[in-house]
Amino acid sequence: MAKKPEVLHGERQIVYSSDDWSTLERLRRRAARIMALLESAGVTPFVYGSVARGDVTDSSDIDIIILTPVSSFRVEMQLSGILRRELVQATPSMVLKGHIQLEEDTVVTFPLFKLRPREEEFYRWGGLLNRDGIEGGKRVPGVDKRLVLIEPTDEGHRESGVIGYEDEVARKLNVSLELAQERVRVLTRRDEVGRTGVYLTRALHEDENFEAVSKELIDRDPALRRTYERRMRR
Repeated sequence: MAKKPEVLHGERQIVYSSDDWSTLERLRRRAARIMALLESAGVTPFVYGSVARGDVTDSSDIDIIILTPVSSFRVEMQLSGILRRELVQATPSMVLKGHIQLEEDTVVTFPLFKLRPREEEFYRWGGLLNRDGIEGGKRVPGVDKRLVLIEPTDEGHRESGVIGYEDEVARKLNVSLELAQERVRVLTRRDEVGRTGVYLTRALHEDENFEAVSKELIDRDPALRRTYERRMRR
């Protein structure tokens, strides 16, 4: 079940148990192994979300993002335990992305063409960390799906509200106010209408590759084609 946006006007201090720290360490070890494999192919991966922030649970996924377009062959050659491959576009104006679902609730994502600055900011908004940071025990602030700002502390993390504090949160995370306002608008509307609204999802068959299928989609879908052409002109 999706987490509902929460309005906070104060702060909450969350203290992690030994089990919490153990879960974080386990997830980070796996993330670091996969990131190292990708780096060996000349790819620069980041982990984002709760594994970067530290506020993980037993049901947390490991989300790894490559922020620049890269050959899907280079990515897939480094990965094992692939369960599912798909192309996803959140809205007609956003970049088409490849998702590779691995065992142990791990997803590797990469764009098929260049991200806009706002799309890169999205990952900083949720918390973004490279392998050196993961292996060095670093944790970063970011906003979770409840629209709650998570700021790491020595004992766990501190929670504070985003709704009504968008400008302050944007400054803390070094993202634009427009991105903060957009995320609040999208997630509060999602809670009101009760659906996610992903524009396009296309699962790939075993004998298909990301680039060929993305070309077919671009040729067939005028909205996707316009988005692609705009990115290529920049």
